[in-house]
Amino acid sequence: VQLVESGGGLVQPGGSMRLSCIVSGDTGVASTVGWFRQAQGKEREGVSCIRGGDGRTYYADSVKDRFTISTDNAGNTVYLQMNSLKPEDTAVYFCASTYGPVHSRNWPLSEAYNYWGQGTQVTVSS
Repeated sequence: VQLVESGGGLVQPGGSMRLSCIVSGDTGVASTVGWFRQAQGKEREGVSCIRGGDGRTYYADSVKDRFTISTDNAGNTVYLQMNSLKPEDTAVYFCASTYGPVHSRNWPLSEAYNYWGQGTQVTVSS
């Protein structure tokens, strides 16, 4: 299984950006895919997840109502639409996947995922 993120870059506060994660070699919509981020000097944190099997979505409180996770019909590309971006959203963003659903308590945990992308830098600054 390989995951490749794209779409990062520099954006002004209040702006929008869409990240993409292309997932190859797995079972598409049966897999759970999550987005994580890691700011400099901080621990990696779960941002959002789309659960395998039922497509239920989860969001961290810090991004709720600003970020939206979605997937194409085949489940091969997972998107993270980020609106109303803030400087504190600056981080390296990673996508990760695992086969099957994850428990609602576990989706933000790195250890719940088996496969990871290389990350893409998002910088929110004026």
